[in-house]
Amino acid sequence: MAFAILSSGGDAAGMNPAIKKFVDYCAKLQIETYLIYEGLEGLIDNKIKKASHKDVAGILHLGGTIIRSSRSKRFFDAKYRKQAYENLKLYNINNLIVLGGDGSFRALEVFSAEFAISFVGIPSTIDNDIYGTEYCLGVDTALNVIRDSLDKIRDTAASFNRAFVVEVMGRECGYLALVSSIVSGAEICVIPEVTFAQEELQKRLQKEIQNGRKYVLALVAEGTKQTTQVYEWIQETLGLEARVTILGHVQRGGNPSVYDRMMAFDFVINAVDYLRKNRQVQKVVVYNQGTFTFKEIQEISTHKYKLPQHYLKAINYLD
Repeated sequence: MAFAILSSGGDAAGMNPAIKKFVDYCAKLQIETYLIYEGLEGLIDNKIKKASHKDVAGILHLGGTIIRSSRSKRFFDAKYRKQAYENLKLYNINNLIVLGGDGSFRALEVFSAEFAISFVGIPSTIDNDIYGTEYCLGVDTALNVIRDSLDKIRDTAASFNRAFVVEVMGRECGYLALVSSIVSGAEICVIPEVTFAQEELQKRLQKEIQNGRKYVLALVAEGTKQTTQVYEWIQETLGLEARVTILGHVQRGGNPSVYDRMMAFDFVINAVDYLRKNRQVQKVVVYNQGTFTFKEIQEISTHKYKLPQHYLKAINYLD
């Protein structure tokens, strides 16, 4: 019996600490381990290497993933899944840990249903949009990157009578934009989950500008596709000169935060222990209210993540 780990989809800070803990923890349990490079594409192309301490030494502080990642269209073709399984058989690998999102988990669900492979998914995405878990690996680091950028943008905004519109990532989920708005003191937050209340905001901000407000900070989630609209609205209705900043992929980078490192360790230990004790597993390890549990992949893949209601209510308190 051997275990392997791979990254799939978008990278997230915390993946490297997870990879290191996987190799180190399995070594203590005398479990043979392998690293699969370049995600599902690497699984198909047999980019599989037996892991050693040397492979993971000194990677805790690195962002991204040393085993690299990919998005694979080929994996949805049965002949390539069979090729991937034959590759795993060469190394006697029958247990996989997958660092990724719901798309990666769905791919492995199909794979493990066809072949004698067990897997546990570890939610790893800065979007924090996976159903069933309140936390995904990488989101804390991403939030800190955004927070640092917003603090610096506010410095220059305060030096002029200006508004800054900042677009953040998150796909169709407004988690990053909403939490970042709360902790940065943004005046405007536009996310997919809530209708942009233009008229109400316009009345409030116009009054504040008349009373001496010199600048405005607006955060827009990329999934709304409203960055340009918010920029034009601010200039036309509030009369402030505006600038747009799209943070982009800088949000995925950076040294993993202390919290992401600790969460990576706990996710991995729980995943490895579960695979050791169970057979024919198709699970995702999730974290809620301080506790790690396991959910069926079918439950994860058939439901959509929703922002907590108390977060949504917080939009009304932005000022």
